[in-house]
Amino acid sequence: MDISLAEIYGNLNLVIPEVVLFLFACLIFTLAVTGKRSAGMLAGWSFFALAVTMVLVLVIGRGTAFGVMFLADGFALIFKIIILVSAMFAVGSSVGTVGRLPAHRGEYFGIILLSAVGMMFMVSAGELLSMFVALELSTVSLFVLAAYDKRNTKSAEAGLKFVILGAVSSAVLLYGIALLYGLTGTTQIAAIKKGLQELYFLTGGFPRGLFVAVILLAAGFGFKLALVPFHMWAPDVYEGAPTPITAYLSVASKAAALAVFLRVFFGGLINAQEVWLPVIAVLAALAMIVGNITAVVQKNIKRMLAYSSIAHIGYILIAVVATNVRGVSSMMMYVMVYLFANMGAFICAIAFSQKTGSDQIADYAGLSRRSPGLAAFLSIFLLSLAGIPPLAGFVGKYYVFLVAIEQGYLWLVMIGVLTSVVALFYYAYVIWCMYFPKEGDYPTDTVPVSPLLRLVLSVAVVGVFIMGIYPRPFLDFAINAARTFLP
Repeated sequence: MDISLAEIYGNLNLVIPEVVLFLFACLIFTLAVTGKRSAGMLAGWSFFALAVTMVLVLVIGRGTAFGVMFLADGFALIFKIIILVSAMFAVGSSVGTVGRLPAHRGEYFGIILLSAVGMMFMVSAGELLSMFVALELSTVSLFVLAAYDKRNTKSAEAGLKFVILGAVSSAVLLYGIALLYGLTGTTQIAAIKKGLQELYFLTGGFPRGLFVAVILLAAGFGFKLALVPFHMWAPDVYEGAPTPITAYLSVASKAAALAVFLRVFFGGLINAQEVWLPVIAVLAALAMIVGNITAVVQKNIKRMLAYSSIAHIGYILIAVVATNVRGVSSMMMYVMVYLFANMGAFICAIAFSQKTGSDQIADYAGLSRRSPGLAAFLSIFLLSLAGIPPLAGFVGKYYVFLVAIEQGYLWLVMIGVLTSVVALFYYAYVIWCMYFPKEGDYPTDTVPVSPLLRLVLSVAVVGVFIMGIYPRPFLDFAINAARTFLP
């Protein structure tokens, strides 16, 4: 791959947001090791860093850098916004959690920023090896964050499981990349598409090695997305990790993995969709069925939301199988909707856990009387996740189901509708516990919510209502981003 100096240095401005965020992460590390800093101050610097990066992402132009290794297009833009907003939610909800840690408070926020840098590079990757390096930067950061509460054996267990299974999935993904390189002679995603076309015309079909590569890539990305049957890590990691990190994992890392998945399958393998499309459709169905049914029997709210997130990835993949602009835009719309509802639900769990020390659903009994505002917030987020109008979750599911019906995937939509009914049951069960407890079967002390958490929850609620009542601007934004990705 020949890259001229003009291509390297002429477009370096495109990577300024990632570089600035990396430098801010270094600043956070420096502040942490040069003196005793409060969690609030470190969170403030981290939030400022993310806000500055967000502005830079929005104002810096579009184009390519380092040949086609870095793509700054509308598709990357929308996912970078999702990643940065998720990181803001994680930072804002972490102050109380970090304040309870005995040491290494600053490093916690710095690692969040580093993981965001990795994810931002991931969504802009136009070449498989640079994508893999960025993936490892974000993944290793998340390994550390999952095990950050060293006093908690569940957190240590979560980190260990995450590391072992993450290493295996990375090896599988890398082997799939190696097979693609062997078949096409390139790791550039755009060139892979051209190479497979030439291979098809020369041989009259796709080689068997491509089928193996697709399976390995699907398995590697399936782990990052927690797709069934590669989901075994998610419930334990979600339960053991600090709750702000669980929330961050459930949205940001999956958004980045989805972006890379689409880059590879829609950019490099789109002409071989008869090879991988049935695999993706089956994985979507399994995720919806297994995720929702298993969530019903969970007693821990973090584990319930873990299985719920597995199911939501299934709903997202319903739009992906459409393989057109409407499908990609519907998928991005769903991820934006999911961002506010899921982060909000986890932040409610953070507020409750900080007071009670419990994540058991049964302990939420009577919360409507102990903290009416927190119970109302959590109810709104759960109903949005269930897809109840006029909340944003309904809009997300509507567009996803609509585009799948247009493409003839009625059987997949039927599974989505039926499993949504199952999801409504376990979401409604939490609401029932909060509002209709048995008399005398719950504590009577109040559950206070800190002003910072109250602010974060208010932002999430506003997002849920605005996207539910007036979704058009967000959908248009997603459509324009999809058109830059799929001509």
